[in-house]
Amino acid sequence: MCQHLCTDCPRKCGIDRSQSVGFCGQSENFRIARAAPHYWEEPAISGQNGSGTIFFSGCNLRCIFCQNAEIAADGVGAEVSPALLLDIMLRLQDKGVHNINLVTPTHFTRQLVPVLEQAKVSGLTIPIVWNSSAYESAELLRMLDGLVDIYLPDFKYLREETAKAYSHAADYPTVAKAALAEMVNQVGAPQFNPDTGLMTRGVQVRHLVLPGHAQESREVLWYLHNTYGSSIGISIMNQYTPLPRTKDDALLSRRVTPHEYETVLRYAEQIGITNALIQEGEAALESFIPPFSGELILP
Repeated sequence: MCQHLCTDCPRKCGIDRSQSVGFCGQSENFRIARAAPHYWEEPAISGQNGSGTIFFSGCNLRCIFCQNAEIAADGVGAEVSPALLLDIMLRLQDKGVHNINLVTPTHFTRQLVPVLEQAKVSGLTIPIVWNSSAYESAELLRMLDGLVDIYLPDFKYLREETAKAYSHAADYPTVAKAALAEMVNQVGAPQFNPDTGLMTRGVQVRHLVLPGHAQESREVLWYLHNTYGSSIGISIMNQYTPLPRTKDDALLSRRVTPHEYETVLRYAEQIGITNALIQEGEAALESFIPPFSGELILP
């Protein structure tokens, strides 16, 4: 019997996921924690009717400040077949959502390819959004060429020491750079529907400002702007939420201060970033964390 030892993601843990679970905490079978319209993505993604989000269980990154740790590491979710996953996508489309938003899908990339191929011939006409941490192999991302319309990746860190301390992945900056380059190569600069303002194609990069790390945020923005200019959109996020498990960390136990966030925004303006989305006011609220019950929620 031929075994597939999983080396798809940068962890390359070499586990036979047909028999056990990988670093991501998942077998080779789809497991999802929530499927429902979601209204709190970027305005051009959520629009008025919401983004059809499908939250996959498990994660190959494991950030210590993860707001979705309940599904990323704690195993919440329900196993679904490829046929049921396809049906969920079509049902979300029937509810009027603007896109199908695959959240934390990296560790299921190989399994998702045939589902997305089938979706294209089964009546799915709205854009597919790939919502990931960017800690993924550029080689594997090439399998998605022609299947994904919008990439919505994080770009968390530019310093190896920060990536190692917070995500146990010192190679994150190198991996994310290569992944982002592949994403931009596939879908090009952001495109929008002129009538609705909704994003139809392109890359929107998210950067979460962390407490005590404003300087690294400035370095990230410089890299993104210097490398890609207007070929990507950028979301400068101010919704970091300290959780109980970070209470003993001197920095992560607090919120980002208004001064920290403002310095990052001023820097973005100084270097000529004109296409950034920002979060004003009290964005860091636990209400931004959707409920995960392990049920397939399709209201």
